[in-house]
Parts: sequence; C-alpha cells; structure tokens
Amino acid sequence: MTVPTTYKSPLHQMSETTVTDYWNDSCSAHELRYGIEHGAVGATTNPVIVSTVLKNEYTEWKPRILELIAEHAAATEEEIGWLIIEEMAANGAALLRPIYDRTSGRKGRISIQTNPKWWNNADRMVAQAESFLNSAENINVKIPATRAGVEAIEELTRRGISVNATVSFTVAQAIAVAEAIERGLQRREAAGHDTSSMAPVCTIMVGRLDDWLKIVADREDTVVDPTALELAGVAVMKYAYRLYRRAGYRTRLLAAAYRNHYHWSEFIGGDVITSMPCKWARRFNNSDITVEERMTREVPESLVRALTDHFPDFRKAYEQAGLSISEFDTYPPTRRTLRQFIGGYGELCRMIRDLMVPDPD
Repeated sequence: MTVPTTYKSPLHQMSETTVTDYWNDSCSAHELRYGIEHGAVGATTNPVIVSTVLKNEYTEWKPRILELIAEHAAATEEEIGWLIIEEMAANGAALLRPIYDRTSGRKGRISIQTNPKWWNNADRMVAQAESFLNSAENINVKIPATRAGVEAIEELTRRGISVNATVSFTVAQAIAVAEAIERGLQRREAAGHDTSSMAPVCTIMVGRLDDWLKIVADREDTVVDPTALELAGVAVMKYAYRLYRRAGYRTRLLAAAYRNHYHWSEFIGGDVITSMPCKWARRFNNSDITVEERMTREVPESLVRALTDHFPDFRKAYEQAGLSISEFDTYPPTRRTLRQFIGGYGELCRMIRDLMVPDPD
C-alpha cells in the first residue's frame, strides 16, 4: 500500500511537487527560518526591507548597531548602514548555505541590492557588487533594470557574478535583462570560464504594475473589469515567461510585490521563482488554495484587451517592444519604485544617525 505524502503547507507542497521555487522576500532571520521550513530556497532584500526589519526587530539590532558605531568611530551613518545591510545578508546566506551546497549553487542564495542612489551609474553598481562577495558566496546582486543597470548586469555576469534584476515591470525590461545576461555568459564562456553554477534572475514586480494602473484608473475615472487590474502583472509575467521559454534564456523569472493570491497561484507549475513577504506566505499556507499547474493558463483575452485599450502604460508593459532601453528610466512604475527605494535607504540612514547622534531631549 502506498502511503500518501503529507506536506506541511501549500508552499511546501508546491516546492516538493513542482519546478516552481519559493523565496522569502525579506532578510529577517526569523522569517527566513519559517520560509525554509515551508520549502523556501532563497531570500531577497532591498533598502525598504532592511528598514522594515530594523523597525520590527529594533530591540535585537540596536545593540549590534551601537557596537558597530563604537568599532567604527569615524564612520558615517551610510557606512554603518551598509555594514548592517551586509551583515543581514550574510546571516541569511548562512541559513541558506546547505541548500546552496546541495544544489551546486543553483539555489540557496540571498539577493543583496546595490545602493539605490546609483541607479544611473553602471560603474558604481559594478564596483559595489564586487565588494558584496566579501559578505558571502551564495548571493545574487540586485541591479535595477534601468539603462545603466542593463549595462551593469552584462558586465557583472561577464565577471561571474549572478545577478537579480529588480525595479522591473515590463516584458521589454525582462527581455533586455535576459539578453544582457546571455551576452555576459557568452563572453565569460569565451574566456574559458565555467558558468554552470551561476543562477541569474530577473524580477517582474507584478503587484507594482497593478498598483500604478489602479492609480491611473482612479485619476482618469477609467472603469474596467476590476479583475483586470488584479491580473495586469500576471499577464506580463506569463507573456514574458512564454518568450523566455521560446528563446531558451538561462535567466529565471521571479514574481515579486504581492498584492493578491493570483501573484502566487497563477505561477504554480512554471519554472519560475515566487518571492513573497512572510505575511503573504503565512496567508497562503493558511488558505484553501489548491496547488495545481496554472502557469500555462493564459489571462483571458478580454481582460488583456481591456487593459490594452484603456491603459497606454499597460501596452508599454505588455508588448515586447513597448519600451526602448532609453525609456526604462522614465517609465512611471520605475520612477515610483526608485523613489521608494531611495526613501527607504534614507530612512535606514536616519535610524542609524539617531543612534550615532542622539537627540539630547
């Protein structure tokens, strides 16, 4: 008699029975432990995430920050901030290291993002990315899919550093990133280097595209089927996935910025990564959503048509040639996200400054 396999949760079941991977969208060690227990094989971080972790775990991190301030008496708040960012990443990398070793580097990585203020400077992003290798071996470096970012992505790939493109919302960005990575891989291979253990990733921030279209709909009094506005990012992700499969790119797509269960359930069965905050992972694990293949199920044509007809910014996101590389930097979701990331970085520096130079009152 066959004994049925039991799973701890829907995410654990997905991880065990499909090629779809689950990452914890946070560098909190507490949250990552929960994720690994339920099948997570990676994690990610950015300035907003780090600021949130510090706020939520302030009593745990405050003594360490004060310790670093004392050890580096001449450091600025930014320099202390990067010590904290890299330490959080290193802690997460250590938790994921057994997975990294078991999969020969294909999984078990944590993503660490370059300074968001340098989104338009490829040289600075490349230099900082190389410095991250001192923190841990099992990392992906997050680079924004801006014009300068695409340049940096190719160069880092050529140098053997696995990247994770971020601040990406469109099919055009996903294709530009994949092509840059292919060029970098080919250049590295031509120089006689092995690339088999590299694991490049391209994020599509599905929920942030939805967010922007809802803002536009409200601003312009546009009414469409509300389901369309919950599936816009899903449609982009699925179309990009089809193009990736057709082209045979060696980059994996990753869905991020969760707003509803479609941002997980519609990608089950695809050879992609679903990167979700712990609160969403817990919600999905407590839900009755079934784990079944949905990646090949297309978003209804009527919904895609409604989005295409009413939202020029959706057309730019969905069409393969919807944006040129020179237009990546001015796409509204790009600007909104860059501003948030830079703001999150500023908030992180402010928290550290308050400990370095306490208010006398």
